[in-house]
Amino acid sequence: MTAAAAPDYDGGSLLNLVAELEFRLAGAAPAPRLDKRLRSLLTPGQTVVLVVFDGLGAAQVDHPGAATLGASKVAELDAPFPTTTTVSLATIATGMPPSQHGLFGYQLWIPELDVVANTIKWTTLWGDPLDYDTTAFLPAPNLWERLAAAGVETVTVQPEGFRTSSLTRLLYRGCRFEGVTTIGELISATADLASAPGRLILTYVANVDYAAHVHGQRTPEYAGAIRVVDNVWSALSWQVPPDATLVGTADHGHVDFPKERQIRIPRSLHDGRILYGDGRVMFVKGDGAAIAATVPATWVPVDDMRHWWGPAPRGFRHPERLPDGVLVADDGFFLLHKHSDDRMIGNHGGLTAEERRVPLLVRTI
Repeated sequence: MTAAAAPDYDGGSLLNLVAELEFRLAGAAPAPRLDKRLRSLLTPGQTVVLVVFDGLGAAQVDHPGAATLGASKVAELDAPFPTTTTVSLATIATGMPPSQHGLFGYQLWIPELDVVANTIKWTTLWGDPLDYDTTAFLPAPNLWERLAAAGVETVTVQPEGFRTSSLTRLLYRGCRFEGVTTIGELISATADLASAPGRLILTYVANVDYAAHVHGQRTPEYAGAIRVVDNVWSALSWQVPPDATLVGTADHGHVDFPKERQIRIPRSLHDGRILYGDGRVMFVKGDGAAIAATVPATWVPVDDMRHWWGPAPRGFRHPERLPDGVLVADDGFFLLHKHSDDRMIGNHGGLTAEERRVPLLVRTI
């Protein structure tokens, strides 16, 4: 295992970008702001537009199809641990690190249900729907509620199909949902909403993440997705009013893992253990050292890596969701438990630079 680089939650992460934007709009934030160098890169504005490009790591902005994005990348930030969508979006939605908001991983042990949940779909790992009200899952007040109390309107621009999902209810309590069905509608809705002062608009763009998962980064499908999101950023740079702050970033990066690098943990080693989390950093309730002896991974007890989830004081809301430790897959390898989906080429979740580093984008037009 390469020495893990914990995210910089003190001033160089996605958490701190959210705190910076909240501070500018409301005058206060629960987490540290961006460090002085990074905050100086953001332009002032009466309204803020934050565009989240799912799966667009900092290294991926170097793709030939991402010319506008590349020209707009002024710095890099750390995604929170683990580097996966639900954890990062929960960090945005609360303005808190995972250690405080309690969504510790993509697959999460829910003790009150005695089951591991897929926190994107809110199903069991074998696909059964969970009877669980996600509305109160994250702490209150969240980012949207704090901003509302300060007189700031919040809006998220998302695909219409996400409107009633369990994940939307979890993340956007207190935030207006603006549903769109096409990329053109996404651009128009974001630009129109940005014309009014006193707003925070979060626009979510999923194309790159889907293409990377399904096709990998060396395919025409991925190149097409990169061109789409580059066009989104270019159009928003022109159409969002100049007196608004336009910022772009991502929730994590991506790494391709060919089939021979995807290692399935033997079923015999599931006995007496609960495996969840992510294939790059797999959570284990029980003895993980015995598994590490058989797969390309390092066992790290939870007390040695708690700081990966966030800085002190670590409230660890619902600490019973935490594992006894994690299996950190060796660089270039991805672990599969008995319920894991082995169809995806692109994956993430670990602390390598390719997974952890995300771009900080500001418009250059």
